[in-house]
Amino acid sequence: MIAPTDSYPPLDIAVVGHTNVGKTSLLRTLLRQPDFGQVCDSAGTTRHVERTDLRIQGAVAVRYFDTPGLEDSVALHHYLQSLPGDLPTPLERVRAFLRGPEAQAAFEQEAKVLRKLLEADAAIYVIDCREDVLPKYRCEIEILSACAKPVMPVLNFARSPGHQAQAWQSTLAAYHLHASVLFDAVAPFVGAERQLYEDLGVLLRARRAQLQAILDDLALQAQERRLAACQLVASVLVSAAAMRREVPQAALADPAHKTALLRGFRQSLTPQVAACVQAVLAVYGFRPGDAEVADLPWSSGRWEADLFHPQTLLDAGHKLGKGAAVGAAVGLAADVALAGLSLGTGTALGAAVGGLASQGWSQVPRKIANRVRRIEELTLEDEVLHLLASTLVRLCAALEQRGHAAWQRLHVGAQPAADSAAPGAPALRDLLAHLAPARSHPDWEQAQPGGATDARRQRLVDALAGQLATLVAAPGD
Repeated sequence: MIAPTDSYPPLDIAVVGHTNVGKTSLLRTLLRQPDFGQVCDSAGTTRHVERTDLRIQGAVAVRYFDTPGLEDSVALHHYLQSLPGDLPTPLERVRAFLRGPEAQAAFEQEAKVLRKLLEADAAIYVIDCREDVLPKYRCEIEILSACAKPVMPVLNFARSPGHQAQAWQSTLAAYHLHASVLFDAVAPFVGAERQLYEDLGVLLRARRAQLQAILDDLALQAQERRLAACQLVASVLVSAAAMRREVPQAALADPAHKTALLRGFRQSLTPQVAACVQAVLAVYGFRPGDAEVADLPWSSGRWEADLFHPQTLLDAGHKLGKGAAVGAAVGLAADVALAGLSLGTGTALGAAVGGLASQGWSQVPRKIANRVRRIEELTLEDEVLHLLASTLVRLCAALEQRGHAAWQRLHVGAQPAADSAAPGAPALRDLLAHLAPARSHPDWEQAQPGGATDARRQRLVDALAGQLATLVAAPGD
């Protein structure tokens, strides 16, 4: 980043345009500040010039000035044309107007806009391209051009059906404004922000290096936001995969008791998911409540049956590999697993476990001990885990392309986990296979800073986050 100095002071950009075309909305999106200014459907909401800063690495890089709407450009254009003929250039006519009484009376709002434009390095001219190209807009273009400052048109609301972007581009070209940016303050186009700053660099050649440095830093910020959000998602996925509740088999015979157990299991996970959603919103600069995630469909719960999961055997080898008797028992467990046999048919294993139990259950792998004691382990089903991951990935992807001027709450509904046609579905399933180690670590349900176990959990979270980030990134980013 080129730090602001006397040679490279902050850029001053006036954001101008007709009333109610989305100037404040555009700034909210560019600066990711959903609370900047006032946005509503009524015309003339901004009545005074308001400044907001784009900071790069703590320093002010661009000073944006949100200006009032141009309300009566046709009358002002006629007034400027009626000024004495000894003012040979349009710029001199504008300056004469600003010195005169009309700038404090009938055209007070327009005078605020033009004063700020004359002080700025350039203007962003915001156009509601849903509107037809009317005479009042042509007058606006002529008045802004008269100020002899670089003007960058931004065609706002270009995602709306029936927009007039092509007609606007033709009109702008007739006034020698050949560069324009298609934008939408509610759902920005991928790459629109980059194009805006690149085109400003063409208009402001002396500041091109400074604008490129801003672009580079904004791209880095986008990557950091994406990775931070995916870290949050990865952590809640690890917690979900690690959740485990030991339940006596006898308790499952009572339907009411079983239902209560499942409800408690769900109530343990739901707050973690809700906290993750709010944290992800904060990472992307949105307010609490700007998005909601639909409740996940919960089936009967996952009654653990993977006694001989490879990770379980690996952990068993670490925990029990200190003596000949223990080593033999674990080896026998591995043989049974490879043969595709169940615990019920592994009579030799049962005897070995029984012998170990007589020495104390602390030396027996948890899963084997629970099987012998007729205790089931309730964990999250793989399909529900996949659905949770898919929903949170879609939330992040939606926020990547959501403008900070959006009014309506973003709703991310749960899609069937088996929907292999969903974007990234195969990659997501492959990625979730890496969650298998969490199945054998119920202590990973809660992230506890410090300690060897937490370090292993964090390595898994970091690896998952990096892979999730590739799924969240929009094409072209």
